[in-house]
Amino acid sequence: MKGAKRQAVVVGWREWASLPDLGVDEIKAKIDTGARTAAIHAFEIRPFVRDGQKFVRFSLHPVQHRRRPVVDCEARVVDERVVTSSSGHRQRRYVIETTLKLGNDAWPIEMALTNRDEMGFRMLLGRRALRRRFVVDPGSSFVLSRRKAAKKATPKPTERPA
Repeated sequence: MKGAKRQAVVVGWREWASLPDLGVDEIKAKIDTGARTAAIHAFEIRPFVRDGQKFVRFSLHPVQHRRRPVVDCEARVVDERVVTSSSGHRQRRYVIETTLKLGNDAWPIEMALTNRDEMGFRMLLGRRALRRRFVVDPGSSFVLSRRKAAKKATPKPTERPA
């Protein structure tokens, strides 16, 4: 039906997400319409060049308030931007493109790499990642996804002990 609008899906203010390109099956994300860009907690960020293109290697802790597991990642840099945090601090950040899976949908998003160690959530989803896909219900949590069944954590090939 031409011209028909797709019904926006409702999400809560926090949701379980996955980042399959980075080897992250599950990460708790804060949905933040006040933020423009998505961001993830990254450390040991090391840029390098491959075939004339800029890449970055980095590590992340996908579990909130925990130092394990550590997931080692690699991605092509799509941009470097000066981002202003909610506290007004300006910082130059590498921006990568990766696939975000939220509920039954998956699509590419741009995500800034930054140290979010002191923040409550390891991942923040801003307006650009959500635009034209979701409506946020600030009174709800985990509308699209429940945490996967608890399982004994065994590092994947891309994970290393802390």
